[in-house]
Amino acid sequence: MAVERGFPVGWSCRGESMKTGPPEQLVGVESIEHQEAPVPQSSVSMAGQSNSAVPSCDCLAHVYGNAADLPERQRRYPSDMTDAEWVAIRPLLPVPGWMRGRGGRPEAYCHRVMLDAIRYLVDNGIKWRAMPGDFPPWDRVYAFFRRWRDHALIAEFHDRLRAQVRIRMGRDVEPTAGVIDSQSIKADAVVGSDSRGFDGGKLINGRKRHVVVDTLGLVLAVMVTSADTGDRAAAEVLLAQVADAHHRLALVWADGGYTGSLVEYCLATLAVVLAIVKRSDDMRGFVVLPKRWIVERFFAHLMRSRRLVRDFERRTTSAEAMIYWSMIGLMTRRLARPRPQRA
Repeated sequence: MAVERGFPVGWSCRGESMKTGPPEQLVGVESIEHQEAPVPQSSVSMAGQSNSAVPSCDCLAHVYGNAADLPERQRRYPSDMTDAEWVAIRPLLPVPGWMRGRGGRPEAYCHRVMLDAIRYLVDNGIKWRAMPGDFPPWDRVYAFFRRWRDHALIAEFHDRLRAQVRIRMGRDVEPTAGVIDSQSIKADAVVGSDSRGFDGGKLINGRKRHVVVDTLGLVLAVMVTSADTGDRAAAEVLLAQVADAHHRLALVWADGGYTGSLVEYCLATLAVVLAIVKRSDDMRGFVVLPKRWIVERFFAHLMRSRRLVRDFERRTTSAEAMIYWSMIGLMTRRLARPRPQRA
């Protein structure tokens, strides 16, 4: 199904006064909330026309697609989005291609239910075929996951959420500093020999997750490789991607595994200072190291998502997408928190 990137337009946060009509005639959020929309009397589903007089959900699949023909699902799992989370993320969702005349038929499954299904899988670590019966069929959920993965929509959606979280925390949208590190993880038997290896330092047979996070612990870039890939070799590629996407990035902290020629490469080629935070030899036991604890906290969060405790993905792109989905759950909860009242 064709999908086009971009910000959805023409809806209100809760869908109280939804305007119907062709997508190109929709108006902005500020004006639509104060208009009375004519309610169509027919329940026939057509592209660009509401298929229900009273949509049970305000997602695009319900308002303009065929999702209203299916019974509404009752939210019952801890991983399900709350109404506050849905209000926060709904304006950030990509616009389906069928709303822009790019082909494909209107979707028959609610977007919110699809997101809840993937969040349930990541949070509980189930198999795709073990999807609970109150969600859409597992192959439809996987098709939704695969479409977002292959069109890089999951990374785009993640980046929009990260920008909103940074603004809410009083930070600039573009970060100026970050932290880089890697995590070796055991791989399941479904992982082929072409993307798995043995990490001699950690004694782990599997894959390695290379990540760069900002000072809030939010992902700037992630790359999954075989476990025998060196940290410096992967960091050279990963930092180049981060520097290209975030032009204000000037400082990156790292541990002792990133010393050597990588420091000179980052300064000369990427105009990024790579600061090494080393652990002194006289330290005993657990010690919180400056800045490095940020990325360690990020890895601890990943371990709370059972799908990420071990690498179960056949493709490295799927493994990277699972990390994005785990962080999306974290950021939506942060956005849904009530703002603290200042004295």
